[in-house]
Amino acid sequence: MPPIITAFKSSPDRGRGLARDMRVRWAFEEVGQPYEVRLVSFGEMKQAPHLALHPFGQIPTYEDGDLALFESGAIVLHIADRHPGLLPGDADARARAIGWMFAALSTVEPPIIDLQIAKLLENDKPWAEQRLPLVEERIRERLGQLSNRLADADWLDGEFSAGDLMMASVLLRLGDSGILEEYPNISAYIARAEARPAYKRAFDAQLAVFIAASNG
Repeated sequence: MPPIITAFKSSPDRGRGLARDMRVRWAFEEVGQPYEVRLVSFGEMKQAPHLALHPFGQIPTYEDGDLALFESGAIVLHIADRHPGLLPGDADARARAIGWMFAALSTVEPPIIDLQIAKLLENDKPWAEQRLPLVEERIRERLGQLSNRLADADWLDGEFSAGDLMMASVLLRLGDSGILEEYPNISAYIARAEARPAYKRAFDAQLAVFIAASNG
């Protein structure tokens, strides 16, 4: 039986491929491994069966036999560790790829999430207008550093890896912010990631869930 992951029954990203199960779907597609999806509602995510898999009541989760995992980064790393295609064979290159995974989640993503929170949840606060430029400046600082490091390379460290998968997934959250336009090499980097057949298959699978939910 293939591994089972959980995803939103009705995703708040409206099929744009931004929900975190997308990262796991993409990883499975890159390594050519089958998987199944169990859709959960927001209510089900806070109930005991799901909380036993994810103590914070979020998605995605991963189940394979007796193994249950949560957190998209941990799940993608597990998939990459078990199947060839997302981590280099060379030990040093492998370590660097994993380092980029951590950088995506720990260094680049937090200010991007702050921006989404500022726009969606805090825009009615009296201090929102003053806070937004500060959040955007933190993002620009990180993108400037990333742009300098990427330079004119196709990927972060040699061939495409799980580090690129996680970094591109994080950066895609900035798609409607206008900030990415200031960094042409990062925009081109994201476009290369989106052009990968594995990404397209994962995106289409997640979009199909949104369409089905909308029609239901």
